[in-house]
Amino acid sequence: MDNYGFLSLIPPIIAIILAIRTKQVFISLLTGIFFGGLIIGNWNPIHGILLTIESIVKVFNDPGNTRVVFFTFLVGSLITLIQVTGGVEGFINSFQKKLSVNNKKNKKRVQLYASLTGFLLFVESNISALTVGTIFRPLFDKLKISREKLAYIADSTSAPSKLLIPFNGWGAYIIGILSVQGIEKPFGELLSAMKYNFYPVLVIIILLIIIISGKDFGLMKKAEKRTKGGLLFDKGSSPMVSEEITVAKTKKGIKTNSFNMFLPLVSMVIIMILMLFYTGYDASKENISFFEILENSSGSTSVLYSVILSIIIASIYYVIKGILSVKEVVSYSIKGMSGMMQLSLLIMLAFTIGNICKDLGTGIYVSNELRGVLSPKLVPLLLFVTSCFISFSTGTSWGTFAIMLAIAVPISNEMGINSSIAIAAALGGGLFGDHCSPISDTSVISSMASASDHIDHVKTQLPYAILAGVITSIFYLIIGIGI
Repeated sequence: MDNYGFLSLIPPIIAIILAIRTKQVFISLLTGIFFGGLIIGNWNPIHGILLTIESIVKVFNDPGNTRVVFFTFLVGSLITLIQVTGGVEGFINSFQKKLSVNNKKNKKRVQLYASLTGFLLFVESNISALTVGTIFRPLFDKLKISREKLAYIADSTSAPSKLLIPFNGWGAYIIGILSVQGIEKPFGELLSAMKYNFYPVLVIIILLIIIISGKDFGLMKKAEKRTKGGLLFDKGSSPMVSEEITVAKTKKGIKTNSFNMFLPLVSMVIIMILMLFYTGYDASKENISFFEILENSSGSTSVLYSVILSIIIASIYYVIKGILSVKEVVSYSIKGMSGMMQLSLLIMLAFTIGNICKDLGTGIYVSNELRGVLSPKLVPLLLFVTSCFISFSTGTSWGTFAIMLAIAVPISNEMGINSSIAIAAALGGGLFGDHCSPISDTSVISSMASASDHIDHVKTQLPYAILAGVITSIFYLIIGIGI
């Protein structure tokens, strides 16, 4: 890999600044990708354009990326089907029998239910965000709670819970990295690091405080005030999915029933768990452990198959019950897919700029710069801050984990620092970017599921994420001083 040094920071910085300033996320990402192509192409504009096109095409060289894009299209089908069959409306009607729209306690209760749902679905982050957004968006709209708030809840309970409860692909992935670093009992080391992993804990604590107190601040406060006044979106904003999906009505003549929604969603979660074990199990190995299965499993395959099979199960049920005809199932499914075109393009561009950052060595450059300024007392703080910067710039927590854990473990050994502290700092910082970067796929999925404007979601959530990050930094500084 060529060493591009400071130049490797230019594409992600340009993309992030432009996206936040202009709200034109597609143009911002394309601009960042183009500058990456310019740098790799020795500043030749023709080469830059050609490399930009090729880098987008190469996204589909990775089967995992292709599965995620397909998954996104199919989610549109699933959401449309559960709406037109009266599943969503049935759920809202049954829920509203217990709730008064004007009761503030009920607004808090619904937000807490949404948070609990996201936290309990710790198997996979995208499934968690998707389920929370799909189920609770209509209720939030009815109760005049902003979609930015729903996206914040979906985002803040998806990835953080996966890191705190490591019985999933996240835990298996981290265990695999720790094993490569020579740690004899990686699972035990990961559990030991949990008591120092302040960031995900603080994210959830701050979320609960905000919900229970009702005291929002920053742009989220403005979003809540706007929504109470009857405006779903800010001026110039638009949802991540088309109105064909968000306003799809129950088909005329169909009796609303929440079972029509829960059947595919529950099927999706159960199949997701089964597929993780199916894709990770190796019959040739004797006495294969639970975590070996998770480590070998394919998250993208499991997610894609779970959505496909849940759509098939639901479609068969709808046809047998006479709710929809086969022709209508196909028609509504295609209509749902078309509403996901914008999101699919965005995810494709996010993957592209992530690959550009990898080719430029963005994460490696930042981590190498870190080595030159390390002091034992500052190790936990600098590991956390550096991981935050890398993950926010690249939009990937897993990529950051791979880079930073390879630094955190040997540095902690060399300097005689508790390795659990160093590992926790690297993991927490890696989570920061996944949680709030505008080019993070988890943030994009949260915006999509909540039908929120993506940049509005990022801007309203960022102050809460920064607050958690600042408090975490103080904790690591205090721990470092005590080393």
